[in-house]
Amino acid sequence: LVIIDEIHLLGEERGPILEVIVSRMRYMAERMSQPVRIVGLSTAMANASDLADWLGIPHDSIFNFKPSVRPVPLEVHIAGFPGQHYCPRMAAMNKPTYRAITVHSPDQPTLVFVSSRRQTRLTALDLIAYCSADEKEGQFLNMPMGELEPMLAAVKDPALRHTLAFGIGIHHAGLDEADRVLVEKLFLGQSILVLVCTSTLAWGVNFPAHLVVVKGTEYYDGKAKRYVDFPVTDVLQMMGRAGRPQFDTKAVAVILVHEPKKTFYKKFLYEPFPVESCLHEQLHDHINAEVVAGTIRSKQDAVDFLSWTYFYRRLLQNPAYYHCADATPEGTNGHLSLLVEATTADLACAGCVEVGEDGVSLAPSTLGRVASYYYLSYTTVALFHAELHDVDEGPTALSDLLRVLCDASEYDELPVRHNEEVVNEQLADKLPWPVERSRFDSPHVKANLLLQAHFARAPLPMSDYVTDLKSVLDQALRILQAMVDIAADAGWLHTALGAMSLTQMVSQGRFLDVPPLSDLP
Repeated sequence: LVIIDEIHLLGEERGPILEVIVSRMRYMAERMSQPVRIVGLSTAMANASDLADWLGIPHDSIFNFKPSVRPVPLEVHIAGFPGQHYCPRMAAMNKPTYRAITVHSPDQPTLVFVSSRRQTRLTALDLIAYCSADEKEGQFLNMPMGELEPMLAAVKDPALRHTLAFGIGIHHAGLDEADRVLVEKLFLGQSILVLVCTSTLAWGVNFPAHLVVVKGTEYYDGKAKRYVDFPVTDVLQMMGRAGRPQFDTKAVAVILVHEPKKTFYKKFLYEPFPVESCLHEQLHDHINAEVVAGTIRSKQDAVDFLSWTYFYRRLLQNPAYYHCADATPEGTNGHLSLLVEATTADLACAGCVEVGEDGVSLAPSTLGRVASYYYLSYTTVALFHAELHDVDEGPTALSDLLRVLCDASEYDELPVRHNEEVVNEQLADKLPWPVERSRFDSPHVKANLLLQAHFARAPLPMSDYVTDLKSVLDQALRILQAMVDIAADAGWLHTALGAMSLTQMVSQGRFLDVPPLSDLP
């Protein structure tokens, strides 16, 4: 028995991982004649039958309810705001947010979802200003100030310490864990009635509230360097936090959006939406993993494997979405074959897969095995193979190895927030190893600076950078281990030893040439 929750996330960036796991499970079950029972849970969808077909669920076992079916009836208000620029538009939403709280939930818990950590602080401060203007500074505080003051003394974040005194909490991943636990405790106990948080809270701890305000449906994508829309699934998840079955007979959600998108949200927040596959966008790494596992041994095996995926079902139903010009069965099969040809050619060019002399059989190479074992992108191991070979002519500078490490595809998603390139330039001036000064807005340069600050034990400019450093360190060791394996397999002694030294530097948080006595307290 396999139970899958939030299965509509197939359409999100990490959806292909879930899709491949389930497809492989069903593919193996069929080959071994050992059926698997699957239970999938999801929000309302327009194409539930395609999902059921992929999971092998009979049509009499599909239960697809309308979005309006929920334990507590939800009243939704959508308001549009004009203005081309993001920051002024967000500021314009603060007063309507305050009015929504005072009208719909003056004495009950309210969650306000915003797009960034900075917006949690700015929104909370503006709400306090509106409370002061109404001469109701303590209207959201539901406990004696004398009891709160000892707790405030222990709060490390100055913005949070200030807002909690007015009954308004801040919650995001950049907070210290003790601060975050305190805010959660106060909100769950209804000691404070308003919590301003980032969208990640909607997917994490279950914090139901009477009113949910979604203040803006866009966020800054550091990789794309522009503001992009939240997926509809994220907005639905935030709205789903409205309503407490044990307390409420109805719940309220207020969605504040950019004016041109108002009609779009009116349609998709009230109707089921179709879920498409994203597997075709991340096919290389998954095909490589299946070749290494022995599931795929030829190009025909790859086509057969894809026929077990959700991507294949949606390709037949909606070929235009997947850039397939011919909607006939022959056309879609030809499209799959071309996709497999292009993917295997890219993997062979990267040195991850070896194509046999017959042009059909596939076998894994050392690079492909390393990529699969360490869960790395095929482009990362190809980069290592090319770059490390170039720097192995003599004793390799550790700064060059660090640059290669930070150029890995795994750091593509490291956020470079608005105006952080200025902060990165100031940080670079305090660190010993040079970086490419024209790329301070690059996530790879930021990863380099964060690791150097880790080695130097230098203070980071803000709490966001502390969180970013954790995410960089989480991935650094396995990427370095892959670097060591690639260098050792190729016989590059200097590079292998240098990568081992860099691994020690990451583990110990020190530069290699620092005197050991400096570690003493």
